[in-house]
Amino acid sequence: MTYSLDQDARAILLPAFDNLNFAHVVEPFLQNGGCSVLIGETRAEYVSRAMSNERLAAETPALFQAFVEKLKACCPDLIVAVDQEMGGIRRLQGLVPALPELADANKLTDDALAERCFLTAQAARRLGVSMFLAPIADVVDGQNPWLRNRTMGPDAQTVSRLVSAYVKGVQRAGITAVTKHFPGFNDLDADPALVDVSLQTAPDRILANALPFAAAIAAGTKAIMTGPAPVVALDGTNAASTSATVIALLRGQFGFDGLIVSDDLDAPATMRGNSLLETAVASLTAGADLLLVAGGPHIEALCDGVVAAVRRGTLSAGRLADAAARVRKNAAGH
Repeated sequence: MTYSLDQDARAILLPAFDNLNFAHVVEPFLQNGGCSVLIGETRAEYVSRAMSNERLAAETPALFQAFVEKLKACCPDLIVAVDQEMGGIRRLQGLVPALPELADANKLTDDALAERCFLTAQAARRLGVSMFLAPIADVVDGQNPWLRNRTMGPDAQTVSRLVSAYVKGVQRAGITAVTKHFPGFNDLDADPALVDVSLQTAPDRILANALPFAAAIAAGTKAIMTGPAPVVALDGTNAASTSATVIALLRGQFGFDGLIVSDDLDAPATMRGNSLLETAVASLTAGADLLLVAGGPHIEALCDGVVAAVRRGTLSAGRLADAAARVRKNAAGH
């Protein structure tokens, strides 16, 4: 099947929404080529690492499932993503069996842990979810307010074991695991979602701490998310999600040939003073396939801007088409 530039420009976007009241915004997007949504959480829920009492009281599995089915009426092959981290943010709290707490996960065998992850993912699949933006593979051995209470430990070997079991378990249930945030952010002074901050870690330490990403790839992770801030040892100018150098490392030395998902392109440490459109074009050009952005009415203008960038020659039509094809392949379950 041949797709238009307009359809490709929509296929590569993953718009995020913090409630279940966005069908009117996203339906035209899906009807015109979009094939992904992130059903996310509010900033307060993100910061607290827990869903609000109001959400827990209002949302039921039946309500969530019915909403997803409404979206799939517009796009049957729809990527429905959520944050479902082990030890961190769990968007499906109260809707599916809980993932084990880290203390419990560390006591389980690899097979038992994978089974627990499978049961959570199996229930999520019944709700219509097809992608977990997890596991977090960052090994944090310094400070990192952005990932506080979200990571799985300061030891690369331990994190590798947990990441591998998570990937195997959730993907056995038909959920795509998006291992994040490559190449790993062990020590950040501030939250890149709030300020422009960079990772200053030495290259040998970065590679040593990236062991969990190699473990995830060996376990078959279908997707990897790049990070939201520059990694100075690799590329001091561009955030990992807009860096051709970082993505070349992932494709080359790490041998990953699956779907590359950007982190939130709206983050100050990712935009670095550029517009959202400029950041999206830079991320695609660097080699990312699926771009995470805040959802809203501005999505249509962003899509039009991506098309205009191709027509101006700022963005390769082939690169856009390749990214869109990778996203559609995942949406179709391949």
